[in-house]
Amino acid sequence: MSKIYTGAQIRQAFLDYFKSKGHQVVDSSPLVPQNDPTLLFANAGMNQFKEIFIGAEERPYKRATTCQKCVRVSGKHNDFENVGVTARHHTFFEMLGNFSFGDYFKEDAIKFAWDFVTEVLQLDKSRLWVTIFEKDDEAASLWAKNTDVRKERILRLGEKDNFWAMWETGPCGPCSEIHYFIDKDSSRQTEKVFREDDGSFLEIWNLVFMQYVRLQNGRLEALPKPSIDTGAGLERIASILQGVHSNYDCDLVCPIIATCEDLSGFKYDGSSYKIMDLKKDVAYARDVAMRAIADHSRAVAFLIADGVNPSNDGRGYVLRRILRRAVRHGRILNFKEPFFVHTIDTVIRIFEDTYPVLREKAEFIKKVADAEERKFHETLEAGMSVLIREVEKLGSTAHFSGETAFLLHDTYGFPLDLTEDALKAYGKTVDHAAFHKAMEEQRSRSREDRKAQNISFSNIKIDGEKTRFLGYESLESESKLVEILLNEGRDRKQDAKQIFNLIFDSTPFYAESGGQVGDTGIIHFDDARLEVLDTQKIQDAYYVHVSRLVDGVFSEKKKGAKAILKVDAARRKKIMANHSTAHLLQAALKQVLGEHVRQSGSRVDERSLRFDYSHFEALSNEQLLAIQYFINEEIRKNHVVETKILPIEEAKQLGAIALFGEKYGDIVRIVKMGDCSLEFCGGTHVRQSGDIGLALIASDSGIAAGIRRIECYSGQGAIETVLSERAERAAIADLLKGEASGLYEKVEKALARIKSLEKELESMRARYISTMAEEIASKVQMLPSGLKIVVERVDDVDVDTLRGIVDDVRSRIKSGVVALSGAVGLSGVLIAGVTGDLSKKIHVGSIVKKAAEAAHGKGGGRPDFAQAGGLDPSLVSHALQRFNDLLREIQ
Repeated sequence: MSKIYTGAQIRQAFLDYFKSKGHQVVDSSPLVPQNDPTLLFANAGMNQFKEIFIGAEERPYKRATTCQKCVRVSGKHNDFENVGVTARHHTFFEMLGNFSFGDYFKEDAIKFAWDFVTEVLQLDKSRLWVTIFEKDDEAASLWAKNTDVRKERILRLGEKDNFWAMWETGPCGPCSEIHYFIDKDSSRQTEKVFREDDGSFLEIWNLVFMQYVRLQNGRLEALPKPSIDTGAGLERIASILQGVHSNYDCDLVCPIIATCEDLSGFKYDGSSYKIMDLKKDVAYARDVAMRAIADHSRAVAFLIADGVNPSNDGRGYVLRRILRRAVRHGRILNFKEPFFVHTIDTVIRIFEDTYPVLREKAEFIKKVADAEERKFHETLEAGMSVLIREVEKLGSTAHFSGETAFLLHDTYGFPLDLTEDALKAYGKTVDHAAFHKAMEEQRSRSREDRKAQNISFSNIKIDGEKTRFLGYESLESESKLVEILLNEGRDRKQDAKQIFNLIFDSTPFYAESGGQVGDTGIIHFDDARLEVLDTQKIQDAYYVHVSRLVDGVFSEKKKGAKAILKVDAARRKKIMANHSTAHLLQAALKQVLGEHVRQSGSRVDERSLRFDYSHFEALSNEQLLAIQYFINEEIRKNHVVETKILPIEEAKQLGAIALFGEKYGDIVRIVKMGDCSLEFCGGTHVRQSGDIGLALIASDSGIAAGIRRIECYSGQGAIETVLSERAERAAIADLLKGEASGLYEKVEKALARIKSLEKELESMRARYISTMAEEIASKVQMLPSGLKIVVERVDDVDVDTLRGIVDDVRSRIKSGVVALSGAVGLSGVLIAGVTGDLSKKIHVGSIVKKAAEAAHGKGGGRPDFAQAGGLDPSLVSHALQRFNDLLREIQ
């Protein structure tokens, strides 16, 4: 066996080797692609160089080398369900790569690869095999010419295995892979066994020869500057060099499994990857669980470090799926307490020197993971109970109800793949058709709800010039009416409210978008006046003025006529103040809480602003104060609010914050306030931050796991809030007969006095109960059957006290039945209890129910204690007599 290398040594050796060959060492890109909306996560080393490969970007180097962090969970590279089951599948892994951008090509790529694996890593040449594309004679020749790999070990494979393409059209080319024979039985090292693909050979490096471009018609044309893109799995190479059975046994993963052993008290075996029965073979299930947790802990730590937070959509939902799958596997290890903080500690210890961001964000990463884990624990037990009950109903039926799977998804937070993962132990599969039908039915209900509210124009298509928006500079314009629309679901006849949806060639009215509500105002025609109730945008191009006729006559004949459009200036001013405050709020949240904060939604209107953001815990009073101080300090600085129209790439380079998931064009508008805030934004804003005046936070609350919502007032709304609160403080001070300045101490003193009086009252109540119980217990009667009973009327005593008296009397008579009744206010009550020795023989719940009917009341309860209410006060004695009679019937 060759010299042992740690994972860190292999990583560094690779980068050093290619640096010595003239390659620029480039840091791994974040897992969240910065400029590629088509990609959920970085899943290959070439991702960050894609623009170079397609000729859209140039860099000062022609050769590069990286060790890229990768996550593969969904889409083409969906390895999720195999993670923990097989020896090689991961959600998170590291990919070593070297790249040539129109510089060297096949010959040097082959030379470098062979030299590195045989001379630097000193892998056993007798175990190395190579595959090439079946039609790539050039690669076959170059392998034979430049390496000492045996010719019979250069195998030709088809397009499925050895031809790479970025998309259906575009750059593509043949590839060549290096494989290592890992079986101990050398007699099995044959081409026949290789082609059987039974796991005896391990692919360690893929060399992509990017030499063609595939056209729309499927034809291949040669690229003028062929390039190289290679990828080698670090964990795979480490497992070979360390002489271990699988990736999970190498030093990049196995310490996390050791942490699982320590936390659970169970021993990890890991000697076999044969698929077994997860329900029957407990030791195997524990091995799978430890491997899944080890892998998922790496993915969770790196994703959070790179800015992903758990949520219900996009990248955040993938993170949530990974974390929740690990939590479910934690049940198999009998983890009673959250474990991610411990396994993530181990992840950080392994990788912090290579990826310092893990060390820098360690506490934050653990807080986010721990909060999400605890949140899921709240529904996990209940969800698993539902799943198990459904499985037990199925018997030998293979399909698990799609409707129940959707219930688990919708109510208990179980992603579909987690349900499927849990069902493996029972040999069941989800009815996907029924699941997706239930999902679509829910979406349809949402669409119908929106349609019923007449807020959708989604089916309307408009042609012609886009509406010109004039509202940044002016609140009034003369514009031509170009279209009159109907809401979906309405007929041609306008209703009695005379609502019209009008599109003009230009407008000063802002249409709802980016969280800012649409403008309102007035439209004047020569002989008609309409009130604009709302402004919406359709096809991202046409501004629809939802208008109500208030004076004159309006019909479709107005099409083509000109009108004066006036925005409600006072309302717009308040909206602008709130929108600018929203930008300062985001800056404040990032300053006080950290750069992980991301906007996940907002609504800005004339009354207030609502801002949804990613964060894992409630804000403290100190944090809320710090946020408000920050915002108001920036307001007082009276920054000029600058706006610019820029190419999107230039805006990104300036550091402008974009809203995740929002689609932007090639040209964008950015809004800047001082040095603290720079955002992509098409909304309307104050001219200077001082125009806001004042901003106050009204509330902070959680609205979903990992998502919080702040409501805020600014400008006039904030001033009104302050004045209202001051008036309320003054009124409270008057009630306490003091000054508002010492209000906190006065309220604190008053509350302490109330608490003392309540304690004193409770003590008096206990003495009263004891005194009354002693008196009532003395009236015990003995029935002929030997049963002791106390049936008495007690008026003007509250229900809790009456219950206490019944309890006390019951304990005093040792054995027997107690029933007390009386008028409490305008109704009567009957309460009864039986001692423990008689509760199986006498069910006072049934007796109370029947007795209460004699006074038109209702009630019942447990066999040993019951209560009825709503009795007619004038008939309380009848209820007591009925109770007495029913007891006497029991023999």
